[in-house]
Amino acid sequence: MSDSALPVLIVGGGIAGLTTALTLHQLGIKAQVFEAAEEPRPLGVGINIQPNAVRELLALDISEAELDAIGIQSREWALVGLNGNDIYSEPRGLLAGYNWPQYAVHRGELQMLLYRKVLERLGPEAVKTGHQGTGYSTHADDGTVTAYFSQRPNGQDRAYHGQVLIGADGIHSAIRAQMHPNQPPIHWGGTIMWRGVTRAVAARTGSTFLGLGTETRRLVIYPISSPDENGLSLINWIAEIRNVSEEDWQKTGWFSQTPISDFLHYFTDMSYDWLDVPGLLSQSEIAYENPMIDRDPVETWSSGPVLLLGDAAHPMYPTGSNGASQAIVDARNLGAAFLERGIGADALAAFDAAFNAPVNDVVLRNRGDGPFGLLGLVEERCGGVFDDIDDVLPAEERSAFMKRYQTAAGFARDALNSAPAIIPAGRQI
Repeated sequence: MSDSALPVLIVGGGIAGLTTALTLHQLGIKAQVFEAAEEPRPLGVGINIQPNAVRELLALDISEAELDAIGIQSREWALVGLNGNDIYSEPRGLLAGYNWPQYAVHRGELQMLLYRKVLERLGPEAVKTGHQGTGYSTHADDGTVTAYFSQRPNGQDRAYHGQVLIGADGIHSAIRAQMHPNQPPIHWGGTIMWRGVTRAVAARTGSTFLGLGTETRRLVIYPISSPDENGLSLINWIAEIRNVSEEDWQKTGWFSQTPISDFLHYFTDMSYDWLDVPGLLSQSEIAYENPMIDRDPVETWSSGPVLLLGDAAHPMYPTGSNGASQAIVDARNLGAAFLERGIGADALAAFDAAFNAPVNDVVLRNRGDGPFGLLGLVEERCGGVFDDIDDVLPAEERSAFMKRYQTAAGFARDALNSAPAIIPAGRQI
């Protein structure tokens, strides 16, 4: 591609948009990213990066050492009942036989790592900050597209011309709203989450993703850093309560700061000899409250030279811990489509045809609690309290449940280990 060729326009400088930019640069495709924030900052809390996505980050020449600096390799995934007894546990990442590790990382630090890589590789002008995407127009004569923005802080209108437009602008995507003007409002299933971090000794293996409680009252707890000199890790936690009223949701802010005392009473009985939940939550200075939301799946993510990607395409509940991983894999599969079909509407339509239905299935599975559905089954059968889980939910049933989810989400071990690279090394347009 010559320097005079039109770029691929990417609206959104989050994980999906930045990974797309790095992928396109790797393929020799000119890309331009537009980010609404005037100054990107490491916002957010902990997320998990599954082995299928770690494979793709390594293929982008992001090293394990760089990932180790912003997180920790996961060793175990476990669900625990109300009285602290195990429901299900399994090794994760390399310990589970994957060819690649699984990571628990700070979401904002991962975004900033990707942001620095884009600036280093594509140049300092590759990301235009303070550009809030507002819409687009397509041009039938040559198949190109124009994207429109409101530039912060003065609100000046801007327009940029490109070969194709990638809408990676999140759950409130303006690109999606134009493509699907009659889409239903944001979907909320009745769960409020409080997120926070505490520096403490990590439970179990020292790098365990722990789900605790029942379907209607549960916690997710896992470290996102290695232990410091005092043996303390940064522990990410998410406290969730389901079946709160519609009125409560409407007055809940988006990641609004909330005192721990506002919700601690829901979890004061969850104290065990190996984990003091109320003590862990109390040590955090502040929590961030928001409703657990997604959007109803749409039948297409593409329209001519425009494609939705990441949360703009398939925002999903965090119950499967694979939203960020799916965004990374999206970017790589889009790159493969460009390699096969060239840069244009044909590649976007092929990507949409291949992935819309299976990923939408994951969105709906996550609404059904994803892998946390085991907590619901145990709650139904014994109220969440038991001595021997095999008397409540046989091992074969538990394993089959987890296998179904891993297959749907694209990180079943044997299938992933034997899968060819999404983008063969060294390939370029």
